[in-house]
Amino acid sequence: MSTTPFVLRFDSGTLLLDGAGAEARVPTHFRWDSRVLRWRAPAWSYREVVGELVREKVEYEDHARAYHQFDFPTKFLVEPRPYQQQAIEEWKRAGRRGVVVLPTGAGKSLVAQMAIEQVKRSTLVVVPTIDLMNQWYDLLLSCFEAEVGLIGGGYFETGALTVTTYASAFRFMERLGNQFGLVIFDECHHLPASVHRYAAELAIAPFRLGLSATPERADGADALLEQLIGPFVFRRETHELAGEYLSDYTVVRLRVTLSAEERAAYERERDIFRSFLREKGIGLSSLRGFQMFVAASARSSEGRRAMLAYRESKRIALGTDSKLRVLAELLQRHRREKVLIFTAENEMVYRISERFLVPSITHETGIKERRAWLEAFNRGEVLALATSKVLNEGVNIPDASVAVVLSGSGSTREHIQRLGRILRKLPDKEATLYEVVTQDTTEEHISRRRGAGEQFRGQGRAAEEPLLI
Repeated sequence: MSTTPFVLRFDSGTLLLDGAGAEARVPTHFRWDSRVLRWRAPAWSYREVVGELVREKVEYEDHARAYHQFDFPTKFLVEPRPYQQQAIEEWKRAGRRGVVVLPTGAGKSLVAQMAIEQVKRSTLVVVPTIDLMNQWYDLLLSCFEAEVGLIGGGYFETGALTVTTYASAFRFMERLGNQFGLVIFDECHHLPASVHRYAAELAIAPFRLGLSATPERADGADALLEQLIGPFVFRRETHELAGEYLSDYTVVRLRVTLSAEERAAYERERDIFRSFLREKGIGLSSLRGFQMFVAASARSSEGRRAMLAYRESKRIALGTDSKLRVLAELLQRHRREKVLIFTAENEMVYRISERFLVPSITHETGIKERRAWLEAFNRGEVLALATSKVLNEGVNIPDASVAVVLSGSGSTREHIQRLGRILRKLPDKEATLYEVVTQDTTEEHISRRRGAGEQFRGQGRAAEEPLLI
């Protein structure tokens, strides 16, 4: 490489190298940009670029870095659990880059606090929702003697510690990407999504920590986490921590049957759906097969009828009245406990809310109303909440001890997240997750898929109650 002093700059989510001509020998990640007659590299390569300049003993000036070194005084000291200490040690051993996988309720936020204390650099915490952003803001204010900023939800304030959402990070990282030495990606399975990944790619942060209970993605994009954050450095599953650090839990699977009228309608719609698949030679053993069905269903009136039949049969299986009768029994059985009721569809949420007079929370629920119901639930003024997907992650409801899954997707992640909502450790608490499945319908296959995780294969106390209603 040239001995001429180089100047490293940050430019709109990239790195530029001044003082180096087109023929100069430059660090590996740089490519010549003829538009500006400069060498350009991706922002995320900053650490490797600086390392290469230092190893090659190249004289350079670093004008890219705009983050600062801090000593973050903590307001109180919390003794980490052994697995939390081990997680941060493994992360440190990996160069303070990497992903830590811990179940919901196991204290991922304390691992993040320890990382902040170790790195002592301007830090950005990236989260998926406004609710989580507010929770992290409150947490950081309570833990550190430092200015805490917010980006998102109508705020644009940076501090020594800053919290933002993935959506806001994508929007602003082109101009903020050089202001943080540590980036913490909470619920980091969101990061590989098409635009969310820019939160990592446009940042120079040499230190990175990913946190998740369920990092695997159906599209396989979780493989990108190593490039965007670092290697998987530590992992513990729910069943490994249950009892000592998380609540003991039981998974109970309840089977219900369709009424004669529901069965006739279900079989009629399934026959229409299956006949169309046979006619078009489409198999559903893979995601590709279902995509072919969706495409074929849009090309004819028969296809549109087949799609309608598919949706109607699914609605019958997931929303049978038998499930509501089971729910009535469970609410009576656990009338003094805090119960979360999960469904796949908003329509079912509203049916439950109307029939049992319990609050409903969906994506249509306003922020203030949602917060009011969650606070009432935590205070014990409300003992049951009905929801679809919006409470799968990112909420703090430590007292909940019962979850009733009336319907859901085949995603193991979703099922683990719903279990995690009831596992916060409290004295004498034992959590129970009920999964209500309609017998002899396609829902049985969905249940098998989502129950494939170790958490549901007897590591808690699993039970099958042949409750046929």
